[in-house]
Amino acid sequence: MKLAVVSGDGLPVSGVLTVFRSVVEQARATGLLQLPVAADLGYSWRPDKAEFFPEGPPAFDYPQWLEVTGAVPAQLDRAALAAELAAIRLQVAAAADLGPEQRRELHSRIDALAVPYAGHFEQWLHDHNVDWLVAINMTLSDAVPVSEGLRRAARARWSNGRPGGVLYWDHDLFGSCAYEEHGKRVYPVAPNEFTPVPGACPADRWAVVSPALAAETLAYPTALRARLVPNVLPAVPRDGLNECHREFLAQNGITPERPVILVPTRVSVVKGVEISLDVFAGMRDACARAGIGDPALLVFGSLDEEPGYADTVVRAAHDLGLEDAVTFLDGVPLSTLRTASGRWRLDEADLLALARATGGAVLFTPDCTDVESVGLGPALAAVADLPCAATAYQAFDHAYGSDFARVAVVPEEAQKASSVLVEWMIAVREGQPWVKSALQANRRRVAQRFPDGPWADLLHDMHRSLSPSAPHTPSHTIDASPTSAIAGTPADIRPATA
Repeated sequence: MKLAVVSGDGLPVSGVLTVFRSVVEQARATGLLQLPVAADLGYSWRPDKAEFFPEGPPAFDYPQWLEVTGAVPAQLDRAALAAELAAIRLQVAAAADLGPEQRRELHSRIDALAVPYAGHFEQWLHDHNVDWLVAINMTLSDAVPVSEGLRRAARARWSNGRPGGVLYWDHDLFGSCAYEEHGKRVYPVAPNEFTPVPGACPADRWAVVSPALAAETLAYPTALRARLVPNVLPAVPRDGLNECHREFLAQNGITPERPVILVPTRVSVVKGVEISLDVFAGMRDACARAGIGDPALLVFGSLDEEPGYADTVVRAAHDLGLEDAVTFLDGVPLSTLRTASGRWRLDEADLLALARATGGAVLFTPDCTDVESVGLGPALAAVADLPCAATAYQAFDHAYGSDFARVAVVPEEAQKASSVLVEWMIAVREGQPWVKSALQANRRRVAQRFPDGPWADLLHDMHRSLSPSAPHTPSHTIDASPTSAIAGTPADIRPATA
């Protein structure tokens, strides 16, 4: 099966792409997938990701299994394209306020950009002989002309009965993603006449990552029903520090005796990285009082994604006196690699292994309660048996249950959580029964809520659609309260060098 991926996020790395990497591992391990995977990561239609718009980063170490295009289909200069995409996004979000003539004009502007994108996607799908296209977060209205162009290309390729199609894979939707810029919602609260939704083509399929999103889709204007397919989590190595881990630590000025604390989020205003810095500042003091190593903080995200917010975060690190203890990883690669200069860049699984081996922890402190649809930070902590501190957000109890063991962080009093989290870390080092029990319960809960089986079944169904006579017995079923255990551990596909 030949896969391609389109991401609406406009980023070279993200948590969503890391989950996709785990899906690719699973498909490859079961012999369902032909590599490489062609990818359009949305650089050309996300001017709000200014450092990557419109062609992507000038140099980036993509994994060998991912073939990324830097195509810019629209024949406009950078400034004009950015202005038009931004204006369309704003008008789509405020569609209820538009008059009849404004609506006609907006439809015309959307169509003008949809035409070149339809041509781009149609040719790109043909060139890579794609069976199934995975469209990540393309239902949201970040770039309606691109979503419309994608649907036109899909109809051209698959409406004639050709096997395959488009899997729309949504991690966020209109009602549940209340993100604001300059005091205004970025997305409408529900689909409107300008926003294409999955189901326009008979070959469309739709997957969402949480029961809340599945419930939201029931009110969307489409006959297509979304399938609940929870995120696949990484398999974390458990054999201690290996040579690349030790070299990575040395290259970043960290000794193995220092606990590694992870912030597994993008450097984006809704992620509350400055709250994590505040918690970490208190942790340094608590570790010093307890006589354990000075902790080191690794922040996953890129400072280039939102430069204005990144300046705020860097300034906070300076004001808290943390510059000698914080490393911004500039985005975590999809696969561990060694750059041409000899520096190691560790993927999510290896960073979790590093934190586990050094007795560290995870900080997950979103600053908005109504933006996260799942929030994977606590899940990543659980699969690595790490203590976690987290702020409250609406989706937490739905995703993990109210009894999931974590240290609660109140943003206005962030450092009150610091000493408690360090107590958890010390208890892990000492093997105290209460913390073992709590972390084991977290791991079981995450195994129930994020099983591998639904994605395995979906991949088999997609593969089987290419040869309808091939039998397949579902390995797993899931409802709104998943309870099945993790099905297995996928093989790794990381290259050793880049």
